[in-house]
Amino acid sequence: MATGINVVERVNLASQIYEHLREQLMSATFQPGQRLKIRELAKTMGTSETPVREALIQLVRDRALEMKEGYFIRVRMLSLAEYIELRDIRLSLEPLAAERAVPLLDNAAIKQLTESHRLLMRAEKTKDYRAALQHNFDFHFGIYRRSGMPQLTELLDRIWVQVGPMMNFLYPHGHPRYDGAHQHVNVLRGLQQRDVEAVRTAIRDDLIEGGRDFLRVLGEIDANPARADELLALRNQSRQAESPP
Repeated sequence: MATGINVVERVNLASQIYEHLREQLMSATFQPGQRLKIRELAKTMGTSETPVREALIQLVRDRALEMKEGYFIRVRMLSLAEYIELRDIRLSLEPLAAERAVPLLDNAAIKQLTESHRLLMRAEKTKDYRAALQHNFDFHFGIYRRSGMPQLTELLDRIWVQVGPMMNFLYPHGHPRYDGAHQHVNVLRGLQQRDVEAVRTAIRDDLIEGGRDFLRVLGEIDANPARADELLALRNQSRQAESPP
């Protein structure tokens, strides 16, 4: 009996660690090519190595991580073709999730989304790109996770666990640009007016308009893989330069 209980506890712990790491991947906490060391993660989380290893293996199955020879685990880098394929799927699924969320988002939820966008704008201005990525994630999934469609949300989770780390190339080189108002503003206006079509269109346009320079950057990396390390180094240097002493 004790052995059975221990197995259940281990499985539950591995599931919790998996969800935690998945959320970090989705919100761009980890960078493409970053090595994830089981011992270090276990120490950080205050747990044994076994459930961490099981969680990482599951993330390898999810195609978020890759395992190299000698159990070397790192965050997977998507090719341009892979990213575009996932983006095309997102262009169908994310507007649908946003559309279904419109009647379910109350004024308190819209206020929270407005605050996420405000924090995003402030983070971009101060070049706190890590925070900007987190606030952007909070904005989008603050909508999608209120769609009332758990299976759709799970599909988006499985896509973003692969896409999330790639968002580290968004700033500063692929900084979102818009032809008119920021599409998040259009999303918020549509939510306030309960205009389903406006919200759906703004979410789609955010991906297309806001991602134009991002696709260009990914194209540069695809043509010259060494460019990825250069861009991440430049971004990290920029962040350190802006940090207070």
